[in-house]
Amino acid sequence: MVSAVGGGAITGCLGGNTSGGDASNDGTGPLDCTVGPIDRVSSLPTPTRGPDDAPVTVAGFEDFACPHCQTFTLEVAPKIVSNYVEQGDVRYQYFDFPIPVSEWSWRAASASRAIHDRIDDAAFFDFTTRVYEQQSELDTDGYQTVHDVASAVGADGCFAAASAKQEPYRPVIKESRQQGIDRGVDSTPTIFVNGNPVSRPDWSTVESAIEAELS
Repeated sequence: MVSAVGGGAITGCLGGNTSGGDASNDGTGPLDCTVGPIDRVSSLPTPTRGPDDAPVTVAGFEDFACPHCQTFTLEVAPKIVSNYVEQGDVRYQYFDFPIPVSEWSWRAASASRAIHDRIDDAAFFDFTTRVYEQQSELDTDGYQTVHDVASAVGADGCFAAASAKQEPYRPVIKESRQQGIDRGVDSTPTIFVNGNPVSRPDWSTVESAIEAELS
């Protein structure tokens, strides 16, 4: 469910605390790829930008199929990076919180974790941004989208697409989602600044919260 408020402000995608059923691991790859069954991965570190010793930690809980998360990722997150992460003032963490809005809430998240697992944090964030840019194509041509985006960031497109289909990283995503539930997350995007949730995930609100922690 997507909530909306007048004035074009970021609100959020809403949902209950249900994790959804597991995808079947049938060992087949989408498209023309030949990818066998992928082993399940139970643990990965949290994707992070910025220094570990930054005075402020910004944590974002997002759903790849949520349009409000697309707005945050494309319009707000780059400002956090350019104004604070690159200066060493903020460590930014990405957490998956599939509402789910659609099956691609889980599938795109699994593909992104494949990039994270096979390459690094930088590739993960590059992939994530590009997928959000093409969010409207996920429900109609999702496997091709994640395949092509993965290839564009230097990853194995077939492995990313197969990861979207088989969801071998679902245990990692479930754990990320559970962390959100434990912190009271019930909509996306939900942003925390040094552990405190911000009232709205727009730039002015997030900026004010960061500046308050830095002052």
